[in-house]
Amino acid sequence: MGGCMLVFRTFGVVLWKMRNQVFTGNRGAVSLMVLVFLWFVGIGQVSGGEKQSFQEWLKGVRQEARAEGVSSEILDRAFRGVKPIPRVVKLDRSQPEFKLTFKQYLDRVVSEKTVWDGRRLYRDRRSLLEKIGARYGVEPQYIVALWGIETRYGRITGGYPVIAALATLAYDGRRSAFFRKELLRALRILEEGHIAVENMDGSWAGAMGQVQFMPSSFVTYAVDYDGDGRRDIWDNVPDALASAANYLSRSGWKKNQGWGGRASLPSGFSKAQVGAENRKTLKEWRELGVTGEGVDGPQSLRAYLVQPNKSGGPFYLAYPNYRVILKWNRSNYFAIAVGKLADRIAAP
Repeated sequence: MGGCMLVFRTFGVVLWKMRNQVFTGNRGAVSLMVLVFLWFVGIGQVSGGEKQSFQEWLKGVRQEARAEGVSSEILDRAFRGVKPIPRVVKLDRSQPEFKLTFKQYLDRVVSEKTVWDGRRLYRDRRSLLEKIGARYGVEPQYIVALWGIETRYGRITGGYPVIAALATLAYDGRRSAFFRKELLRALRILEEGHIAVENMDGSWAGAMGQVQFMPSSFVTYAVDYDGDGRRDIWDNVPDALASAANYLSRSGWKKNQGWGGRASLPSGFSKAQVGAENRKTLKEWRELGVTGEGVDGPQSLRAYLVQPNKSGGPFYLAYPNYRVILKWNRSNYFAIAVGKLADRIAAP
């Protein structure tokens, strides 16, 4: 009750300060006063009320999903026995700062085993990969590299039920709007029959399948490569790899331009030149004294300097395709790892 009184006292102060504007017929002030009133009432309701139970909250999700065309049968199956998963909340709340150095990250993600497995799969599935690459305009080694880094070529895809994980995060409240939308998209995927409820597993955050698409990415980029009527990124390797290629293609990938490479800076080089806002052609970087594999691409290509460890360590020149990889995962560590793994997979 005290919280509500404070809200309305505050509203009274605001109204008093706006009185002259309102009484002189200022329509903008009147509209603003109404909005302020509704905002304060909303605060009062939140502060004075209790959070909905999970089951009550689910009823609202069901209503929204039904309005979007998801059947009662799918909703019954999807939400049968669903409860919040405490482990998911803990993982979301306690994500640690990234503590690995860039070298440690590369050693772990682009390990000799990952490279060896990637080369073997690149060789064994060469025909399929070349067909996918030709259709979407993406070199096969980048498709394989993403597959390897995301799930170790389909071996580690996550063991959480996607519907329960997304419902947990949407109900929890920290990023409820985002995860509620992802949950509704996941329900649409079930309605369309691409995967059964019991087989829709993924990461604790709801990333799914061999290429770890969030439901929104699935809706936008997943493809039915083999034409069986389902976009199956879980168990169908051709669908999964073609979906990854489609993601890159539609995000702006340019074939035969590479991703970038290591760069060595001359003595006394200004660090102010580092960053995405300082794009220059490779020819211009070379004229500034920058050397290394990063300046060996097409000389008219525009690139910028990246230093993954801000406190020190190697520099890289990032080409336009590098920014496409960042759309997949906005981490310089990740983007460079994909590029380096792709280079090693395709190396003779």
